[in-house]
Amino acid sequence: MILKKFFGDKDFYRRVFVITLPIMIQNIITNFVSLVDNVMVGRVGTEEMTGVAVVNQLIFVFNLCIFGAISGAGIFSAQFHGKGDVKGVRDTFRMKVILVTVITLAAELVFWFGGDALINLFLHEGEEPIDIVKTFWCAKNYLWVIMVSLPAFAIMQAYSDTLRSTDETVLPMKASVAAVAINMMLNYTLIYGKFGAPKLGVVGAALATVTARYVECLVVVIWTHLHKEKNGFIIGAYKTLAVPKKLVYQIAAKGFPLMINEVLWALGMTVIVQAYSTRGIEVISAQNISSTVTNLFNCSFFAFGNAIAIIVGQHLGAGDLEKARDEDTKLIVCSLISCAVVGSVMAFLSPMIPEIYNTEPAVKKLAGQLLLASALYMPVHGFVHASYFTLRSGGKTMITFIFDSGFVWFISIPVAFVVSRFTAVPILPLYICVQCLDLIKVVIGFFMLKSGIWVNNLVEEKKSEI
Repeated sequence: MILKKFFGDKDFYRRVFVITLPIMIQNIITNFVSLVDNVMVGRVGTEEMTGVAVVNQLIFVFNLCIFGAISGAGIFSAQFHGKGDVKGVRDTFRMKVILVTVITLAAELVFWFGGDALINLFLHEGEEPIDIVKTFWCAKNYLWVIMVSLPAFAIMQAYSDTLRSTDETVLPMKASVAAVAINMMLNYTLIYGKFGAPKLGVVGAALATVTARYVECLVVVIWTHLHKEKNGFIIGAYKTLAVPKKLVYQIAAKGFPLMINEVLWALGMTVIVQAYSTRGIEVISAQNISSTVTNLFNCSFFAFGNAIAIIVGQHLGAGDLEKARDEDTKLIVCSLISCAVVGSVMAFLSPMIPEIYNTEPAVKKLAGQLLLASALYMPVHGFVHASYFTLRSGGKTMITFIFDSGFVWFISIPVAFVVSRFTAVPILPLYICVQCLDLIKVVIGFFMLKSGIWVNNLVEEKKSEI
């Protein structure tokens, strides 16, 4: 009886596999390319690698803004699809397009006028002989080019999120594969000046990323419009951008806290990284290596988070609340098991991975230590991630706001700020101290999941004509 509570049957795992595998593969491919980019730029020099890392931390905030904007509407997309309401899915898609367009324009203005000041926040003298001025110019040149990719990323996410909500997870994966192939080829060609191309360094890396983003976007958009019979939501999607007022209010009520949460969480993570940077510019280099590799290994629980959002959201929308609770428990168990396995592999490889970088020995050593710490805490982060997506699937976005970004700003950031500014604690104990704070979230998340406050059907009363 206990096994049945925590483990499903073959049909359950078959559906989980169908949903999670393409998402996991897409995330692995995307993060593997980020790792390859990181290594390729890192082999040019530490200043180049650090400059790119600083800009990617800023782009990370933009990416999370986009994810937050579409997540609120995405809750309704999954539940409308579970209900069989095509018009409802179409309306949520329109909302996503409007939101990502506004956010992209705002981000372009912020980077255009405030890019230099943002970059300088992360550049501090340290013990290693790293040229800060050169690092600044590498970051600035990379930022100016990478800004061109923001519209493609935003539109692609609006389409991909809607496709996933309607059970089409394979196409976004195929688009990522195409983008990866182009990105890797252009990276090698443009960073190092191969096949007669000029040697462009960080600018070459940025150009490769921009090209890959637009290829990925075009693949997703064109396929969606060419397969209207399968993607009914796209039929007439652009005849008007009007969205029913009631749905706008519903998405605003559920989605606005979610969007603000993602923005504040991303900003919070950036503030914490900035606190780490006070221990020297070499910390940014090491943390960049660690975070890039960690993101690759984190793909397992990221995929299960998406599976929870899709599967549990569809059960809730269909009114099958007991099944939603049952399968949520089993999905969380799957996530924890995968985290334990993947985390063990990452811990084993942590001393070896930094050796592929062409950087100072001190940076390699610190990167390995940070990787080991991240590996040991992977199950903790996996459970917190699953808790977040469970609460979100039931529309408890205000609670997720407090649980996620509220915790970061009122617990994690004050601890990181005080320890980094008012003590001489080295970077590794500081990093571990901040990571350990998530144990508090594990306890909070466990009791919220057990209470069932997230078990809600958000689309039960909305009647939409197909």
